[in-house]
Amino acid sequence: MRHLMKNKVHLFRMAGLFVVGFLVFAGARAVFVPEGFGVYGHYRAGALEDNRAFPLVHAGRAACAGCHGDEPEALKASRHAKVGCEACHGALAVHADDPAKLTPKKPDAKTLCLVCHMANVAKPSGFKQISPEDHPEGVCTECHDPHSPADAPKPAPAPVQKEAAK
Repeated sequence: MRHLMKNKVHLFRMAGLFVVGFLVFAGARAVFVPEGFGVYGHYRAGALEDNRAFPLVHAGRAACAGCHGDEPEALKASRHAKVGCEACHGALAVHADDPAKLTPKKPDAKTLCLVCHMANVAKPSGFKQISPEDHPEGVCTECHDPHSPADAPKPAPAPVQKEAAK
């Protein structure tokens, strides 16, 4: 047993390193981890109050329906029923508060529609996807009502040209 303790200095040094490491960790944790962290799981309790200090930028679907009642009705039966107004039209709390302060611009369908509907193998097969090469550029809204999208109507057949009389 005596031969096991002949190098006890090394054991005490190692134990001392562990104690110093623990104390450094505990001190760093006390300095860097904010108060209230862990009260609600891995969230900081004061984060909700911090976020309430920011101004609201989104008005919500109900605010849009107050003035634009026909559009939410069209959306109810459409594939876009669960898409909020501001997902396409942008944050419009300022417009909802005072329509004279901000006039929303009409979204550019050529780029906006492709955000969700660009063909991608990772999307579910039942999700409507398009390839921009197969569609005329920038004419999504000529065939589709974005508030009530449906399959594009079939183009009318080209009129038959009669041969000119000789």
